[in-house]
Formats: sequence, C-alpha cells, structure tokens
Amino acid sequence: MSEESKVVAQTAEAETKKKKEKGVPFGKLMAWSLRGGSTGIATMLFGYLTVFAVNTMKMDPKLIGTLLLVSKLIDGITDLFAGYFVDKTKTKWGKGRPYEWCVVGMWLCTVLIFMVPAGATTVVKAIWVLLMYLFANSIFYTFLNANHTVYMVRAFKTQKEYVQLSTYGGVVPMLMTLIFNIAFPMMMKALATTQAGWIKLVLIFAVPLTVLGMLRFFVIKETNDVDVKAGGQKVEFKDVLEVLKKNPYIYILSLSVLVMNLITNMGVNVFYFTDIVGNVGLMSILAATQIIILPLMFIFPQILKKISVIKLTRIGLLCTVSGYIVNYFAGGNLPMLIVGNLLTGAGVVPISMLASLLIIECADYNEYIGIRRLEGTLGAVEGFAKKVGAGLGSGLLGILIGMAGYDGNLAVQPASAITMVRLLYSLIPAAMYVIVYLVCRLYKLDKMMPEIKAVNEKSRAEAAAALAESAAQ
Repeated sequence: MSEESKVVAQTAEAETKKKKEKGVPFGKLMAWSLRGGSTGIATMLFGYLTVFAVNTMKMDPKLIGTLLLVSKLIDGITDLFAGYFVDKTKTKWGKGRPYEWCVVGMWLCTVLIFMVPAGATTVVKAIWVLLMYLFANSIFYTFLNANHTVYMVRAFKTQKEYVQLSTYGGVVPMLMTLIFNIAFPMMMKALATTQAGWIKLVLIFAVPLTVLGMLRFFVIKETNDVDVKAGGQKVEFKDVLEVLKKNPYIYILSLSVLVMNLITNMGVNVFYFTDIVGNVGLMSILAATQIIILPLMFIFPQILKKISVIKLTRIGLLCTVSGYIVNYFAGGNLPMLIVGNLLTGAGVVPISMLASLLIIECADYNEYIGIRRLEGTLGAVEGFAKKVGAGLGSGLLGILIGMAGYDGNLAVQPASAITMVRLLYSLIPAAMYVIVYLVCRLYKLDKMMPEIKAVNEKSRAEAAAALAESAAQ
C-alpha cells in the first residue's frame, strides 16, 4: 500500500471511530451535573460570610478576613494529601466515586458556620467560624475537587463525552447558580435580618442541594480503566512530587482558577449595591440577565471543534477585562452595570466550566512523558487554587474595606471606603485578569495533543496486550 493510501485509510478509520463515539445519555448528564450546582452554590454562600459576620454578628471585618486567610494556609496542606489519597484509592465503588459522600459533610458544615453562638465571646465566635470553615473547605470540598476528574475519566471514555459533560453539563450548574443569584438577594432582604433568619435561609438551600449533589454517586459507576499501563502498581508520594515538578501547565490553569474564584467570591457586589447603587435588591435583576449567557454552553462544543480550550479561555479573559472597565464608568447606572455583568460573566465561562478538559490534557501529558497520570493530584492543585482564591477573596474584602474605613455600624460610609468598594468592583479585577491572560499565552499543550493522544493510545494497547498475554500463560 502506498503512503498516500495509508494516510487516506487512517483518515477514514479516524472518521469512522469519531462517528461511533456515543454521547452521554440525558439522565446521566443530569445526574453528573447536579453535583456541580450543589457545590457551586455552597461556595457562593461562603461569599456572604463576611456580610453575615460583620452586619449581623457585629464582628470586626479585619478579624473575619484574617480568619479566612489563615484557613487557606491550612488548606494548602490538605489539598495535596487529598489528591494523593484519591489517586491511591481502590475500592469496589472505584477510585473517585466514594468521595462523593463529602457533599453531605460540606453542606452540614456550611449550615453550622451560620449557627455561630450569638452570645459567645469574640474568641469563641472566631474559633467556631474558623473550624466550620476549615471542615467545609479543607476536608470535604477538598476531596470533592480532587475526585472530580478522577471519577470522570473512569466513568466515561471519549473526548466527545468529556466535552459534553463540561459544556452541556455545565448548563445545569450555571442555571442552578443563576436561580440562586436571583432568589438569594430577595430572600436575604426578607429573612436575613437576624441570625435565625440567616440559618433558615441557608437551610432552605442546604437540604435539597445535599440530595441533588449525591445523585451521581448512585447513578454513575466507574467502568473505564485508564491505569492499565501502571499494572496495578501503587501510587507513592514521590509520584505526586514528580508530577508537581515536571508538569508546568497545571500551574497556568491554577492561576486562572485562583483569580476567577478570588474575584467571584469576594462578595463586593453586596457592598457595591448597598452603598453605591443604594438598593441591594437590584442584584436580583443583574443576576437574572445572566440567563442570556446560558446558550453559550450549547455552542461551545461546535467552537471547540475549531479552536482549543485554552484559546477559548484567552478570548474569554479579554471579554472579562472589558466588562470590568465598563463597571468602572457605570457608577449606579443599572443598564451599564448589566452590560458589564454580562461581559464579565460570559468571559469567565471557559475557565469555570472547561477546567476539567485542561486537567485531562495535563494528565495525558504526564502519561506521555512517562510519569503517572494522577488526575487526583492535578485536580487537587486546581482545587487548591480555587479555594485559595475564594478564601483570599473573602479575606481580602474584609481587610481592604476595613483598612479603607468601612464600619458596619455606620449608616453612611466614608468616601475612602466607597472608593475601595468601587475599585474592587472594577479596575482591580480588570488588572488581575490582564495578568492571567498574559500567563495563559504560555500554555502550549493544545498544539501537542494530537501527538500525545496517539502515543498514549498505542502504549496503552501494548500494555493491555502484554497483560492479557501474561494472564494467559
């Protein structure tokens, strides 16, 4: 056969294989996606912790900010160990699937955060908030981040399925968080006037979201063996250190996730709409306009056939920067704030919804260069960045507005505090996303993936054949 004929035959074979790839059934897609909505809303609730602690519990904003920052120092220890434990796990339920039970623990601790003893001393209140926040984030949410991609690559097999889970499946969490962002400010205005009201408000979301978040454990099993080349060899901690040393690309993704979560979880929008717009209830209108962004998730699979995930991410970052610049000039102008919100919201969709695809690319790269895949470790690094970002956002908000003179006991805030709130809602996040964009230009895996996938598939087939031959002897 001539070289040209071989190329034609290989192309035809690849096209046939692609057509045979099945998508994810709707029921499984829903079950898989609901957990993302459940954990996403829990993390959004953490963004209201500073407002609750300062305005309802009358705690010092600098103290709350410091507590959240301290928790992240502890978080750094648990994240890498979580990834290591997930990568080592081998049970009858699978490797990543057992850790879905952490959804229950996460929501329980989230509720308990808002049940801080009202009559306790400041020290007791601080310890309570720190411990509950640590359990919710450093343990339960940590394992949920570490197990996500591990579970996905063992429950599904094809790139088409991964894209569907990350795009079509991303609509469900986006819709759930959209509903939360519309409903919560209105319910907050009606209920969150006392601590009892806050507890009732959190429970309204916690109970059903715990149930929905656990569905995929009962519906989706792990059936895909991507560890055939390891030959049953156990993961050692030196394997984790090797991945952290030899894979630079996971740090580029992690920086993007860190900055996005820092800004998203800062919670400055509550202060902005309270002190600058003058009506916190208008946040619901702003959140409702986010529904315009949902159709993006349906066109992303088609876009990703033409450009890579990282290129789409870079486009989104530029969109986000433009949105924050609009916010700077908006002031209390609601139409301009809506435009800025749409630009910033659409711009972060690739980072928030497609991170798993980049983690899989990083795992494929690990396999390609001859080290362990360790999706759990990669997911833990990305999860660490996510939580550090969220903690920094909540912590820095309290520290910065406190340094600027914000006082929850004042009816009218000083000009310095108003200026800080305005900058945190516009130019500061814009500058941070510019830096992320420049760093993302260093990500080169998308150009290497065709070769990486071909080499990995060949070596897996050889390993499976050798294993079968050994078993037959």
